[in-house]
Amino acid sequence: MPLLELEPYVCPPNLLSDADEAGQWWALHTRPRAEKSLARRLLARHIAFFLPLYHREWRSGGRLRSSYLPIFPSYIFLRGDGEARQHALETNLVVRALEVNDQIRLDQDLRRVYQLVVSGSPLSPEERLVSGARVEILSGPLAGMAGTILRRGKHKRFLVEVEFLQRGVSITLESWMFRPLP
Repeated sequence: MPLLELEPYVCPPNLLSDADEAGQWWALHTRPRAEKSLARRLLARHIAFFLPLYHREWRSGGRLRSSYLPIFPSYIFLRGDGEARQHALETNLVVRALEVNDQIRLDQDLRRVYQLVVSGSPLSPEERLVSGARVEILSGPLAGMAGTILRRGKHKRFLVEVEFLQRGVSITLESWMFRPLP
């Protein structure tokens, strides 16, 4: 059983499935370990945000513990106008609000990360990324999604990158599940 149950990580629930969502994306750089606190405050004010989380398990004191942790530590993505940004800054949980120049690219990247999160596959955060072969998934709930393949030991991992942060998230795939892209 997790230390804390999974809390809402996207508000409104259709934020990344609606094409007509208003406002621009902001990457909010938070104080250390303040992402969920900020998400709770934004949720209470009905301000649109996305805080991608993954499930992690570890042993401590002979017990198995688990928790939901941010894929991108110290970052939460806010969608809205200057007023929504101002409300987030007033919480004193935000170090700075990063303006996103390529709104379309960040929106596409976040939609792909969201697709991985809701797929239910075990996720692994990836730091400072290196280029690999571009592939497309052929079957399953992620069919049609394009991304990069990384090799971690004996396993192949499908990587979705948020270029703006130079970070990403990956899942394990079998060779038959994808095909190389030209």
